[in-house]
Amino acid sequence: MLQQKKGLVLILALSLLIFFSAAQSLQFNVSRFLPLDSQPPEVITPPDPVKNLKKLAPTLYGIATDSLEVVNGVVERGESISDILDAYNISATTVHNLAQKAKSVFNVKRIQSQRNYVLLHARDSAQTAQYFIYEPNGSEYIIYDLRDTLAVTRHQRDIQVIERELSGEIKGSLYESILAAGGSAQLVNKLADIYAWRLNLNHLQPGDQFKLIFEEKQIDGNTYDYGDLKAAFFEHNGQPLYAIGFDQGKGLTYYDQDGKSFKKAFLKEPLEYTRISSRYNLKRFHPVQRRFKAHLGTDFAAPRGTPIRSVGEGVIVEAAYNRGNGYFVKIQHNKTFTTQYLHLSRFAKGIRRGRSVMQGQTIGYVGSTGLSTGPHLCYRLWKDGRQVDALRVKLPLAEPINRKNKDSFMAMKDEIVKRMEALQPNNKNADLLAADKPAEEKNG
Repeated sequence: MLQQKKGLVLILALSLLIFFSAAQSLQFNVSRFLPLDSQPPEVITPPDPVKNLKKLAPTLYGIATDSLEVVNGVVERGESISDILDAYNISATTVHNLAQKAKSVFNVKRIQSQRNYVLLHARDSAQTAQYFIYEPNGSEYIIYDLRDTLAVTRHQRDIQVIERELSGEIKGSLYESILAAGGSAQLVNKLADIYAWRLNLNHLQPGDQFKLIFEEKQIDGNTYDYGDLKAAFFEHNGQPLYAIGFDQGKGLTYYDQDGKSFKKAFLKEPLEYTRISSRYNLKRFHPVQRRFKAHLGTDFAAPRGTPIRSVGEGVIVEAAYNRGNGYFVKIQHNKTFTTQYLHLSRFAKGIRRGRSVMQGQTIGYVGSTGLSTGPHLCYRLWKDGRQVDALRVKLPLAEPINRKNKDSFMAMKDEIVKRMEALQPNNKNADLLAADKPAEEKNG
């Protein structure tokens, strides 16, 4: 009986083994008869994208740099191109030959300190320079090719001019408010030049509004410079004053909403927007001579080297040096007016006696020569041979909009007014100005 049971168990085990083996074989072979869309997916290993990607050579100033090392630098004070290239295996003879070729493009002697440069040299032990790229300004670069033939080329970056609008409210100084609204110091200077005769920008009050339409020059999406200020608007003490740029054939000039010119016979100030440190005073205490003495000019405090401009067209009658005035320039404008500019650090190029100058032309640079305690410009004005207070003398308005241009101007004015009225003050940063003021200053 026991042997019979063992036999049955053995037969049952063999039967199960045969059954499972047949089932696996059937499952393996049946897949060949399934429809294509029922086939198990085939696993495919994708190729490594990094191995199949062709590496592009990086370029700089249009030069492939895959086999070159890039060195960024700034020209140090007193440093020449010869000094820079000497460290990269370029001989004095090669620099001399390069300088000869560069004269008609960009003379190497004009390379100035604090300007950027890029040097590309070979990746070997000698590190011989292949290219030297100098940037004289933000819109240009000069490529000095130092390879066998030597070559010098000048390149202009692509500049995009876009029109922008800016508006804001005075909550501090004009300078602070313009910057808080997204503007710049250059825009402040432009506004100061335009409104100088019609509005005292130092007397603006909190709550006064300003609006601007201007051109912005961009390189690679970054602001490089500013173009024309096409129109401006101030509301001061509730009174609107527009400045609309219009060309009557003599360049862009600014007119108010009634077509009257903003421009006087002279610029009001010989420097861009700055600070008056001492006024015309018949009984001023002289800080150097330590005695009371008439001060017959207006002093403008400004950093050394600030450009000084002629306030009007005229002829230079003096450009000299003496102990009291230091370096100075005197200009005869017409039979009525003469101006003088004192304590210059140096004259501008070409400024000498007998030369004609244009309104706004740079004639020299702020210094502290002569009897002076610090960098500033002493500006003097003569009317009919007598020295007068330049800030108080009345000068006539320039030419208004003439009849033939009146319709064109009025159409432009209407368009500008509509755009200005649609502009809302941008106070995204202006509130920070008020928050920074002490409580007593906020309350006036």
